[in-house]
Amino acid sequence: MNIQIFGKSKCFDTKKAERYFKERRIKYQRVDIIAIGMSRGELSSVKSAVGLESMIDCDAPGAEILTYLAYDADREEKLLENPAFMKTPIVRNGKKATIGYCPEVWKKWE
Repeated sequence: MNIQIFGKSKCFDTKKAERYFKERRIKYQRVDIIAIGMSRGELSSVKSAVGLESMIDCDAPGAEILTYLAYDADREEKLLENPAFMKTPIVRNGKKATIGYCPEVWKKWE
């Protein structure tokens, strides 16, 4: 398994996701999505697994601008510019990904 956890430092669910993998002694890479962001390839991979709409955090300040963009390519560009608009944690395992705290899915990856 090659686990990446994209999260925000103050996100409770991100901390729970990290704890889940630590308790099972599964190595993971933590990426601070606000400080480092996500590459275009990573975003594309996650989008393929979960869909673009499920990645958008509608409650994030300023995220309402995404509802006015007609094309997915424009939304992707805005997400890359403003990673705070993404829901967290985003947990990636190769081509598979989840949004939020999903231990029932992660258990199947083991």
